[in-house]
Amino acid sequence: MTSEQVLSHFREIMTIPRESGHEEHIIAWLQKFAADRGMDCKTDEAGNVLISIPATPGRENSPTIILQSHSDMVCEKNSGVMHDFSKDPIKAVVEDGWLIAKDTTLGADCGIGIAAQLAVLEDKDLPHGRIECLFTTSEETGLDGAFALKSDFLTGSILLNLDSEDEGELFIGCAGGIDTTARFSYSPAPVPDGTVCISTGFCGGIGGHSGDDIDKGRSNAVQSLARLLYRAWKAIPMTLCSIDGGNKRNAIAREARALLALAPEDVPALKALQQEVLGELRDEYSITDPGISPVWEEGVTPPPHAVDRDTVFRLICALNSVPHGVMAMSAEVKGLVETSSNLASVKMQEGNTIRIGTSQRSSTNSARHNAALRIESAFVLAGAEVTHESEYPGWKPSLKSHILEVCKESYRRLFGKEPVVRAIHAGLECGLFLDKYPHLDMISFGPTLRGVHAPGERLDLASLDRFVLLLEDVIRQCR
Repeated sequence: MTSEQVLSHFREIMTIPRESGHEEHIIAWLQKFAADRGMDCKTDEAGNVLISIPATPGRENSPTIILQSHSDMVCEKNSGVMHDFSKDPIKAVVEDGWLIAKDTTLGADCGIGIAAQLAVLEDKDLPHGRIECLFTTSEETGLDGAFALKSDFLTGSILLNLDSEDEGELFIGCAGGIDTTARFSYSPAPVPDGTVCISTGFCGGIGGHSGDDIDKGRSNAVQSLARLLYRAWKAIPMTLCSIDGGNKRNAIAREARALLALAPEDVPALKALQQEVLGELRDEYSITDPGISPVWEEGVTPPPHAVDRDTVFRLICALNSVPHGVMAMSAEVKGLVETSSNLASVKMQEGNTIRIGTSQRSSTNSARHNAALRIESAFVLAGAEVTHESEYPGWKPSLKSHILEVCKESYRRLFGKEPVVRAIHAGLECGLFLDKYPHLDMISFGPTLRGVHAPGERLDLASLDRFVLLLEDVIRQCR
């Protein structure tokens, strides 16, 4: 197989809607792919698809290899961009050796893994044992497919997870995670007479993956907005009409805004406060997040009601003080984030509720639980109701892995250098697979992706060439 064949499959995948929780189109497409080629295919109740092919002649005694990726993608776009993920194909361009989706996510996480699996399934010249290609559902929003996987769905003993984003690195462990949600109930309050409505906040942040990028020193737009609102609350009379920021649990918030009602004579003071905070942000993030920009719109039509002042104060205090970012670095693995929290979103909801989404990650179970309780404590003190959802285990590294040795030897022989072996702070489904299949020998690798979970996500095409060569050789060497 070639990287061009993989890209050809990926470009077709880019035309198929596959937002988390809405994978029916990609599931049907995978099923048709198998049926058209006479391949064995089964689908479980969670929508997990398994396409299998028998061993090639002479390789009947080779171990069965599971190739695994997830069928969903994070659907993020820049504000003002007219793109409907439920029907519009992803648009991408090639620039300086990168395949880039400039205004939306690209979906190479994990669409390029899907494409590589399909290329393996079609390769008539590659000697291999039995191959099982597993495509799991809703990985990005809670690893739903991996959670639902039955213990008799797979038969393989080796699993190659194709959901990593740094070519030349072999991953043998990952963090576990948990989502923590806070809800503020508010009383509708009148919008004061004689006020004007201003939409203010910040946009233009890089954002990124809440695991891979949490240590990159990037801004969080929700917390930047809270910084402004706390100062504004202390300085000028204002009424909060609405607030909106961030989106996905596993993405760092890039944009956040609030609709405020205030007296016309106080508008210049609010504008000055925003410029003051903007100047601080641009100074603090001049290297790591230089594109931070202001949101400012005057003359906005006031909504039917606003949020009562007591709730507004408690909400602003909570958003301004709740931990976000790296909470601890690993003492065992140099450079590895051990524990973190992501203040992902704040949204107005029906029933006079404001919902704040956060997620915590750690490679240490007790630290993950403690991080979630710290987030809970901050919101409980502010009077919110707090729940925890979607907890998943980490994947403990093993340096005694046979497939790790196969991959290292292949990489050395193919590229003349040593691969990096490490754990990752992002979540992978491998920890859940071990719960169902404790005998599995697993590793994760992939091409180089940047900006995943944010518009501008891109794939390094040169790294794709090396990834394809490594995948093919590892399959060939597994005897």
